[in-house]
Amino acid sequence: MAAIYLIRHGQASFDIADYDHLSEKGFKQAEILGKYWRDLPHPAPDKVYRGGMLRHQQTMDNFLNALESTAHSPIIHPGFNEYDHVEVLNRHRPDWPDISNPAKLGQIFEGAFRRWQSGEYDAEYDESWPQFKRRCVNALEELIQQAGDAKTLLVFTSGGTISVMLQHILELSDQHTMRFNQQIRNASVSKLLFSGERLGVDYINNFSHLEQAGTEWETTI
Repeated sequence: MAAIYLIRHGQASFDIADYDHLSEKGFKQAEILGKYWRDLPHPAPDKVYRGGMLRHQQTMDNFLNALESTAHSPIIHPGFNEYDHVEVLNRHRPDWPDISNPAKLGQIFEGAFRRWQSGEYDAEYDESWPQFKRRCVNALEELIQQAGDAKTLLVFTSGGTISVMLQHILELSDQHTMRFNQQIRNASVSKLLFSGERLGVDYINNFSHLEQAGTEWETTI
């Protein structure tokens, strides 16, 4: 069977205007994962995919540098991009707290996410919840269709994207998917296995490499 490793980006910056940029900790998390992959008997990647966001690129670059691998030309697929969290928050509460204060932000995000998921306001969003799910699943299906002889595929993406792909495979409710989204660690790895039309989950949200480095490296935002 072939394996797809879904890798969430490292911690993003909350202390700068643009969230789509790794924090210093985020860069280090990606490096820790790359060294972990290098030092254990993980298979060398045959194909490398990433979303089109800067944090995806930065995570991939730091991972591959630590892996000491420069032979891969990444395939950039916008289907692996995260949803627009700013729009989701704005539609719920236009006066939501500044993103530089994640504690306050977390207090309203669950309500914003539920509103987006409810289906009652789909026309208000540039990308509704059903459209987001369809985009992510389509990207996963395209990857599998184009895998060819590749046995090890890496995808650098985001927590929401990973969550809805897991929802699709495991047939989870939207409520359970939201919980996944809240728990997926930065620079964590979820592994899928596929063969022909068979697609399953091997493991989810593995961050043992960060646990070994110290609990200060375990982050979810």
